[in-house]
Amino acid sequence: MGKRVKSLGNVLIAAAGIGLMILNSGTAFAEAPAAAPPIPTEKTAGASSALPDPALHKAAQEGKKWEAGRWVLPDGSPTYNVERGADNTDAVKMVDWMTYSGWRRYHAECHVCHGPNAEGSSFAPALHDSLKTMDYAKFLQVVASGQIRDVAGTKYIMPALGDNKNVMCYIDDLYVYLKARATDALPGGRISADQRAEKPVEAIEAEKACIGD
Repeated sequence: MGKRVKSLGNVLIAAAGIGLMILNSGTAFAEAPAAAPPIPTEKTAGASSALPDPALHKAAQEGKKWEAGRWVLPDGSPTYNVERGADNTDAVKMVDWMTYSGWRRYHAECHVCHGPNAEGSSFAPALHDSLKTMDYAKFLQVVASGQIRDVAGTKYIMPALGDNKNVMCYIDDLYVYLKARATDALPGGRISADQRAEKPVEAIEAEKACIGD
């Protein structure tokens, strides 16, 4: 456990260092994108996908702003920017880069245990449910250091992934995607390239610094 906690600390320190490097690099960043319009509160005719839980969605969106290539809340935790169709609430019109990247990383690294669309399996619980109450700091700690949970007599063992760059270099993306799923702002299913925002230069620089060329 001590080794894993140390790994988490190193990841967070590295992330902070990357942020400072990017801010001090003198790179000209793109203008801030517009926040997504409010998601409809009623399903359109024939739609089946859930709409966001009002309280959870508000907590994940209130006061958000564009900062250093990402959407963040007043406490600094990253969050999503999802636009649903007004004429078809099943449709996802646009998501921010981190939500899209998190979807890709989740289905590459996590879905075998936690199930497609974060809906759980016999091996691991549904993160769609866990992230309703889990905050950013707890998410970082669990992913980096691992966790054993007993749910109604069933033990779920989450391995420590603090040394896995394919996870930790995209940990914020994973959190944002899972938070969007947990609030139901984002329905389950595939996100295509024409449904996502462009990759911010800050994300490109952070990825290079973490993964290496």
